[in-house]
Amino acid sequence: AMAGEGSTFRLRCSLLGHGQDVRGLTRGLFPEGGFVSVSRDRTARLWAPDGLNRGFTEMHCMSGHSNFVSCVCIIPPSDLYPRGLIATGGNDHNICIFTVDNPAPLYVLKGHKNTVCSLSSGKFGTLLSGSWDTTAKVWLNDRCMMTLQGHTAAIWAVKILPEQGLMLTGSADKTIKLWKAGRCERTFTGHEDCVRGLAILSEMEFLSCANDASVRRWQISGECLQVYYGHTNYIYSISVFPRCKDFVTTGEDRSLRIWKQGECAQTIRLPAQSVWCCCVLDNGDIVVGASDGIIRVFTESLERTASAEEIQAFENELAQASIDPKTGDLGDISADDLPGREHLKDPGTRDGQTRLIKDNGKVEAYQWSVSEGRWIKIGDVVGSSGATQQTSGKVLFEGKEYDYVFTIDVNENGPSYKLPYNITDDPWLTAYNFLQKNDLNPMFLDQVAKFIMDNTKGQTLLSTSNQFSDPFTGAGRYVPGSSSGSSTIPGADPFTGAGRYVPGSASNAVTPVGGVDSFTGMGAYQSAAAKVENIYFPKKDAVTFDQANPTQILGKLKELNGSAAEEHKLTEDDLIILEKLLSATCNTSAETPTAQQLQTLWRAVNWPEDIVFPALDILRLSVRHPTVNENFCSEKKHVQFIILLLKFLNPKGKQANQLLALRALCNCFVSHAGQKLMMEQRDEIMTQAIETKSGNNKNIHIALATLTLNYAVCLHKVNNVEGKAQCLSVISTVMEVVQDLEAIFRLLVALGTLISDDTNAVQLAKSLGVDSQIKKYASVSEPAKVKECCRFVLSLL
Repeated sequence: AMAGEGSTFRLRCSLLGHGQDVRGLTRGLFPEGGFVSVSRDRTARLWAPDGLNRGFTEMHCMSGHSNFVSCVCIIPPSDLYPRGLIATGGNDHNICIFTVDNPAPLYVLKGHKNTVCSLSSGKFGTLLSGSWDTTAKVWLNDRCMMTLQGHTAAIWAVKILPEQGLMLTGSADKTIKLWKAGRCERTFTGHEDCVRGLAILSEMEFLSCANDASVRRWQISGECLQVYYGHTNYIYSISVFPRCKDFVTTGEDRSLRIWKQGECAQTIRLPAQSVWCCCVLDNGDIVVGASDGIIRVFTESLERTASAEEIQAFENELAQASIDPKTGDLGDISADDLPGREHLKDPGTRDGQTRLIKDNGKVEAYQWSVSEGRWIKIGDVVGSSGATQQTSGKVLFEGKEYDYVFTIDVNENGPSYKLPYNITDDPWLTAYNFLQKNDLNPMFLDQVAKFIMDNTKGQTLLSTSNQFSDPFTGAGRYVPGSSSGSSTIPGADPFTGAGRYVPGSASNAVTPVGGVDSFTGMGAYQSAAAKVENIYFPKKDAVTFDQANPTQILGKLKELNGSAAEEHKLTEDDLIILEKLLSATCNTSAETPTAQQLQTLWRAVNWPEDIVFPALDILRLSVRHPTVNENFCSEKKHVQFIILLLKFLNPKGKQANQLLALRALCNCFVSHAGQKLMMEQRDEIMTQAIETKSGNNKNIHIALATLTLNYAVCLHKVNNVEGKAQCLSVISTVMEVVQDLEAIFRLLVALGTLISDDTNAVQLAKSLGVDSQIKKYASVSEPAKVKECCRFVLSLL
């Protein structure tokens, strides 16, 4: 390759400003030639080219997120905002929308249930967001228009295609999906690990990059046209040059790579382990952001190239970097076989080629630069560091990123616990939370904290062993509940030292009391065998509230009707009609409910809220009848029906109404029409129902738990990730406040039903920390069903 203009990128400038990792970049529309950066320091910054020299000036710093900011994109100009808008997504689950001249957000989009890690804008003000909650959402101005569901793990990358309405999502489930009008049209498979970035080449082609260290070029029709290899570790971002098919990539191997005509034409090493993001400006210059918090701009233009002093300073910084050989960035190396400094006299064969030499016992890494015809030092190779992660971090645990994830064994045959840790966390607090979460003895606080500190010194720690020694003893393994480290009681419980639960062992066998039905206390379906079987979940049918005393209900209705205002009063005939409806729906007569009866009931349930409860009770009982269910839940009536019931769920309203509305919703699940309606309105119903938890009324709690259980039964049959996620978060939230063991039992059955046969749901439940929430119920003595059900759930987690 000829040296000179147009063949090599060199440093243009380094920009300081961010306090932590720069996680996202995008070229700006205003001011021209500028760009926007976002960082773990919770800010976004707008940069403008500075006319006099080769640098950029920070125009302003935008704040609005309460946690790391992970992605950014520009929304094109509109009549209202002729300079366009800036959208940023963060770990606080929110998207902030900024104008270009105000440091505070114009508005905030809420709706995702986890980190928003990717954004892309389309025509007409549409915005596409991707999140760790496994969904992508389509927004128009400040409203969520659509949720794209189908991926089974975090969505790391999204792009709107220029052609109307096509959208791409790339996920940790290793696939890319193409969507039209909210429906998945096609799934692209080929990557062997998380898909991290997407870039559009044309109406018909796009590129993807992934944790499998490859870039792929795809046709919209589904065909993979080409695979590009070059990186030696995760590739985090990809960006295309304007008006051509060349592109740039950055990754966890400390490099920025420039690809021309399908080949890696240049590799630029950076003095930071993770090069998180890149974007290409209109003039073809490349901006990159990395884990050292510095933004660097590279250019092919000689007049924009940095001064010799600045380039020398950058090379010195690079030469002083320490490279951990275990990251694999340099391939497998054995220090004993390395040549000495004389090896650098031989020229390299291609740009970016690395060569290791040994000088005075130190290993140094060099990279060949074709344009300069020399070897440039890119760092010192340090010994093996304490953490044996593939890299100095960014380990995925439960689909999320941490700098480290340690495995800690507490006893021989018990589970090993995962301890995720970020460099920015406080080791003592992390240790405390870890012990709390896993019900471990708080006495070990010092040891766990010290273990974290010892194992995260990173490059400075030269430990010869690759195995972590146990934090509790520094040796073999610690077994709590024993003095000597060998347990006297076979299989002692790690937390109490008592015998542990073995299903089917005599001491744990339930003496079958005529095999009582666990929900109602009636009927028998438990075998009399000594072995405890899981008769609890997955539950196949809805649980309903059937107890009825028609005489009492009608008596109360008549009494309240006497004192009702004139416009609400029911006639004598009306009361007889409702009596007939009750006997028809409580199976005391073979009659079918009539339209007239349902009209009368509808009038009664619209009574003022202080006298409506007997009418609501009739509704609760009658909605179990297929005719009534069909009537209220069908296309025509269902809107008013749902509005009515949601109105009664207001936590400030009367508790009797809250209770009966919840029970009526539970009873809707008996028929197909009701199930369909409940599933369509799930988001709305669950969001409103969860508010009733605050009243501390045990019957309301049981009804709320039952509603959740009925949703779990439906969700077990269809794979709706977002539905399960919502249900799990309701279970987790309600578990915090509920005291009543019947309600707890129903929540446990709901939980077991949701996570049965679904590894994603298990992961999700764990990431919500549900396992540590329910542990205490494994030792409840009465009723035995709570303990047994809890243990079956724990065995899945």
